[in-house]
Amino acid sequence: MTDHYTTLGLNSAATLADVKKRFARKRLSYIPTKTPPLMRQRFRAVQEAYEVLSDADKRQAYDDNRRRNLLDSPIETAREIWKNYFTPLL
Repeated sequence: MTDHYTTLGLNSAATLADVKKRFARKRLSYIPTKTPPLMRQRFRAVQEAYEVLSDADKRQAYDDNRRRNLLDSPIETAREIWKNYFTPLL
C-alpha cells in the first residue's frame, strides 16, 4: 500500500487547501508528456493520491485503513515509508 500523504509530501493533518496546493506543484514536476516512463509512473501516483485525499469520503476510508495497517504491520509500514521517502531522492 502506497502512502498518499508521503507521495504528496504532506502529513495526515493537511487541509484540503494544502492537498490542492501540493498536488498543483507535484503535477507540474511530473508532466507525463515531457518526462520519461518513471516520471509518468510518479505522475500517476501523485494523481491517485490527489483523487483519494481531495474527496472527504475516500480520505476518511483511506485514513481508517491506514491506521489499521500501521497497527497490524508496523515493520512493513516502516519499510514502505522508508522506500517511498528515499526512492525519489536517489
